[in-house]
Amino acid sequence: MTLTSQRSAPTEAIRIPQYTKAGVVAVWAAAALPMGMLSWLVAPRLAASLPGPAPLPRALVVCLLAGLVWQFALVVALVWREQRSLRWATLREALWLRAPRSPRTGRAGGRLWLLVVPLAAAPWVEHLLPKPPVPAARDMEAFLASDAGRHFLHGNWTWFVVLVALFVFNTVLGEELLFRGLLLPRMNGAFGDRDWLANGVAFGLYHLHVPWAIPGALLDTFVLAYPSKRYRSAWMGIVVHSMQTVFFVVILLALVMR
Repeated sequence: MTLTSQRSAPTEAIRIPQYTKAGVVAVWAAAALPMGMLSWLVAPRLAASLPGPAPLPRALVVCLLAGLVWQFALVVALVWREQRSLRWATLREALWLRAPRSPRTGRAGGRLWLLVVPLAAAPWVEHLLPKPPVPAARDMEAFLASDAGRHFLHGNWTWFVVLVALFVFNTVLGEELLFRGLLLPRMNGAFGDRDWLANGVAFGLYHLHVPWAIPGALLDTFVLAYPSKRYRSAWMGIVVHSMQTVFFVVILLALVMR
């Protein structure tokens, strides 16, 4: 990531087709429904067969990681079907994996990257707002903060790696890549100038696997979907969403090494 501002250079001509509303719903369902089933149907059955401590948290982590890896595979498959290429130059344009670009001057990068700093504070503000109760058995933050969670993670490098993989696929290779990289650039034909709003609503309602998170995810429309659309860069959503990931990885590392 560079803070050197530059005018956008000519890029490979990539045609991004526009999805119909039915197409958007189909991609949404392909991401949301597997996550919901993995969380509420598969994870409890898997937990019942797992020996050792914390069977449900472990089952949930494995199942949700599988669902996020599926989202990554879905994005790759759809881009391949659309572009017949997975070269970086193609992926960069097809998934908006490029530096943010000012809609007024056309300049890319530079000080625009600094916008992620105030945007990254928004999710922390959300934690101060009232939110639906989380089922105790599925409250991962409470589990990791408990004596049982700390004991489970102590020296457990295997699960540290699994959890880091979950975080990376959550905020970089899974949810954000699908919603801000794949869907958002393809929703203008169906939703016009409100495509970013429709994208944010779709992202909020996608959280069937953690329905108590839906209100907060809907608020994220203004810090994830809108900046990504305004600056034509999925990195805006990815970087802002990943700020929390960095914090949690540091906390996990401390728990493993304590």
